[in-house]
Amino acid sequence: MQLTDFDRELIAATQSGLPLVSRPYEAVGAMIGVSGERVRERLAQMIEEGLIRRIGAVPNHYRLGYLANGMTVWDVADERVDELGERIGALPAVSHCYRRPRELPIWPYNLFAMVHGRSRDEVQQQADTIRRLLGDACRGSDILYSSAILKKAGLRISES
Repeated sequence: MQLTDFDRELIAATQSGLPLVSRPYEAVGAMIGVSGERVRERLAQMIEEGLIRRIGAVPNHYRLGYLANGMTVWDVADERVDELGERIGALPAVSHCYRRPRELPIWPYNLFAMVHGRSRDEVQQQADTIRRLLGDACRGSDILYSSAILKKAGLRISES
């Protein structure tokens, strides 16, 4: 797919995020000389065409007071990992959950669930909830706490 000049303008105008205003699409449209409706329509088309995957909020958990962020990792039976992952991903404390291949013999875990808390005790309580949900399917687990804030960035395009 070839990007149009409009696509490039739209991407450049949104690559640092949508403006934090009550009508962000209208604000982007004003920057590039089109209506907010045109911005919404083209972004929706770009999602349908696979040019962009999604539009979403990227919270800074530390600024929100969630200072203990832990990736919980679980070793569960492969034949149940999808079903259990769906259930864990639906928990309110889990921001994202996904399946990964094991790297035996070093890494036995195949299910990952990110949880956030104001303290490590809170994260541990959430991990305990996940463990109860897994029941006998849980063969092992660990929690990997974040030690740094990594910059999250979306699509970037050269303006030239």
